[in-house]
This record gives sequence, structure tokens and C-alpha cells, in this order.
Amino acid sequence: MDLELSGELWFWRGPAPWHFVTVPEEGCQELAARSAGVSYGWGMIPVAARIGKTGWSTSLFPKDGRYIVPVKAAVRRAEGLAVGDTVAIRLVVDG
Repeated sequence: MDLELSGELWFWRGPAPWHFVTVPEEGCQELAARSAGVSYGWGMIPVAARIGKTGWSTSLFPKDGRYIVPVKAAVRRAEGLAVGDTVAIRLVVDG
């Protein structure tokens, strides 16, 4: 399953701070329908992600009825991203 989306990059200050993009509602519905067949637990969905020319492997996290995409520091640096930027992401669900 391929999914292209855009969303705002935001920062979570939790005990392990990280940057995320929230998947829009319509994309979350598709992902939820597929999650049972690909999730490895806790609702996590493995994906190959790409922003611009930078790709990486990660897992989508379920949060508040939607999914969030973790964006690694190396990806943010390579693509010149900052909190508040709207980014286009391509996701390919593994499995």
C-alpha cells in the first residue's frame, strides 16, 4: 500500500523527545483497515518513508485515533526541515 500525504512537522517533548507528522484522517482510515495484517504489536505499522530525496524505515505510531510518522534527525537535516514546516511524505506499508 502506497500513501502520499502532507502535514505539519511537530515536536513532542516527552521523556524521549522526537519529531512527528500526523497522518491526515483519510489516510488513517486506510491504514487502520490494513493494520491487522501488518502490525507487529501495539498498533505499530512498519513503513518505508520518503521526504524529498531522503528515505528511511520506520513505524507509524497510533495516537488519538490517528497515526503519526516519526521523522529522524538525519532526515530533518538532509531536507532542511524545522518544526512547523508542512512536509510531503510518501509511505509504503511493509508486509
